[in-house]
Amino acid sequence: MTTTATRATHPTGRPITFEEAAALATRLDAEVGRVIIGQPRVRREILTCLLAGGHCLLRGVPGLAKTLLIKTLAESVNLKFSRIQFTPDLMPSDILGTEVIEDDAAGKRHVRFILGPVFANIILADEINRTPPRTQAALLEAMQEYQVTVGGVRHALERPLFVLATENPIEQEGTYPLPEAQLDRFMFNVNIEYPDLEDERRILAETTTDADRRAAPVASGAELEAARMLVRALPAASNVVDYALRLTRATRPAESGAPQAVRDWVRWGAGPRAGQALLLGAKSAALIDGRTVPEPEDVTRVALPVLRHRVLVNFQAEADGITPDDVIGKLLGAVRP
Repeated sequence: MTTTATRATHPTGRPITFEEAAALATRLDAEVGRVIIGQPRVRREILTCLLAGGHCLLRGVPGLAKTLLIKTLAESVNLKFSRIQFTPDLMPSDILGTEVIEDDAAGKRHVRFILGPVFANIILADEINRTPPRTQAALLEAMQEYQVTVGGVRHALERPLFVLATENPIEQEGTYPLPEAQLDRFMFNVNIEYPDLEDERRILAETTTDADRRAAPVASGAELEAARMLVRALPAASNVVDYALRLTRATRPAESGAPQAVRDWVRWGAGPRAGQALLLGAKSAALIDGRTVPEPEDVTRVALPVLRHRVLVNFQAEADGITPDDVIGKLLGAVRP
């Protein structure tokens, strides 16, 4: 039996049950996994972020199929996919769109707005740190408000909207690191590592043939948006909320309950948006596993992608070779559910 707490309604009025949403998540993961060899953790984290209604930052060296992964996800949901290649000379109008003056059939001039690549459902912001802050910020309103403003006119964006931005961690010359305010708009920061030996062997053997490895649509955009609404409708017990709160506050070195590692190595901790991301990520993780209620362990599972870009280490940590992941590992050991 489906209870009220496990139902959500799409804006069109069509309801979706928890069972349908969980089945949708299983289909999506299976279809993406049919094309993308290996990387189960990365697929899981991106799917968790997608169903939680957030946006994702991907970090990884070239050649790890970041673009293919995102494009495959768009094909699996039959959504409009747009790739924006960020370069130093890219302007905000290249992303949002621009207004042009045209003459109609009667010879009268009028202004027409030409939609930019941001008017899509799944957007790949490739190497977002290669463009100046002014252009980076052009995405902020779209990510947060689901709209863009051009010439004083607001243009609504179609939902679902999922922005995935990539960063190359190797080449830093000529780049513009994302400011903390913009980093905080990304729910997850997912690190993509090299594949293991067996997966890499499969990649070499299976991707150098003429076999068609494109994904097939297994869900609609309306179903996905309904599932995202349902994730928010899932209840979270007080102990889960308290654990997310304690983790978030423990990242701040000035807090009385902050672990010693945070006091020694952290310059700036996470804000309230991190706690929201922990809870939504935990609910999404529970849905993917077929559970109607998230557990404290779900919060732990999403802690790294949620916090690694929100915990800013200090000079001492950088000198000692301590990364945000190291600090979060110590944090999870000190703050128990």
